[in-house]
Amino acid sequence: MSTVVALRRARRTQPQPARLALLGTGTVGSAFVARYQRLAAQGLALPALARICNSRTQIACGDDPVAVLEQARVAATRRNGFPPWAEGESPRPGDIVVDATASETVADWHPEWLARGVHVVTANKLGTGGELGRAQAIAEAAGSEGGGRYGDSATVGAGLPLLRSLRALVAGGDRIHAVEGVLSGSLAWLFARFDGSQPFSTLVQEARAAGFTEPDPRIDLSGEDVRRKLLILARAAGLPLSAHQVAVESLVPPALAAREVGALEGGFAELDTALAARWAAASAEGLRLCVVGRFDALGGASVGLRALPAHHPLCAGGGTDNRVAIHSDRYREQPLVIQGPGAGAEVTAAALLDDVLACARP
Repeated sequence: MSTVVALRRARRTQPQPARLALLGTGTVGSAFVARYQRLAAQGLALPALARICNSRTQIACGDDPVAVLEQARVAATRRNGFPPWAEGESPRPGDIVVDATASETVADWHPEWLARGVHVVTANKLGTGGELGRAQAIAEAAGSEGGGRYGDSATVGAGLPLLRSLRALVAGGDRIHAVEGVLSGSLAWLFARFDGSQPFSTLVQEARAAGFTEPDPRIDLSGEDVRRKLLILARAAGLPLSAHQVAVESLVPPALAAREVGALEGGFAELDTALAARWAAASAEGLRLCVVGRFDALGGASVGLRALPAHHPLCAGGGTDNRVAIHSDRYREQPLVIQGPGAGAEVTAAALLDDVLACARP
């Protein structure tokens, strides 16, 4: 074989450099681009940011991703056809798709991309926190030979070592008996601030303006966000829990639940009377209110507002802190408690980029 032919074959077999495609141009997507730019300016080797996409457009990314991000944010709404990111050039094996959306449609593509050898890094909880069948398909595709890697540390705890710790314990032969935690940074912030001195609805508006809640805070207040995170944790612990198995106490009264998203202003006042009564009852007994998600090895799972003593492990910390207690054979007498900031675009973007770097390594 000639030297020229050998060189040509070597070029064909060498892996192409990984490229990034960012899906989602909202708060988290914008924070991702800003952090990407800062790290690149510091000289950190990052995969090239090739495309920025949302539900309206897909734009090739050149030397100014901030400008491309803004262009995508103001693109005209599409009426029909395939999503923009499903058109044109498909991600190739070794590329990395960053899902910074909250889209069911995007989550449906996770197993497909993984099966093709495309890595998926996600803050979208619907991948492994939605339908059980989809979560199982993601696990199967990511675990198959030639499958892409799945970076999901931003889905629960905004990068706290929750999923990594659970998976390591299970892989090491530990048996998980129960996991309970304050899993919503927004709800943690709300109930840490709620002391009866001002209406709960005022705090909801503050949290929304600060970007702590989902764009529609009812997703947080309904317990649905915590349910999704609880499902992700349970499935990481090896428990094939379905959404209907989680009993959820919603804080959203029916009248508020029925409002259109555009008519939410003023509607949050409907929360005030009931929550003021709950706070007064708990305070009279020296207890603190926390929204807690819990599952156990027997399949019991719940999300609800609980009144806990101040010394309880889940009452430590403050702000947007997530606090999770893992009860297992290894931690039978005293649970393993993991705590840290669990909300905010900056910490979520940092978790996404950590997973990007992990996927880019050979």
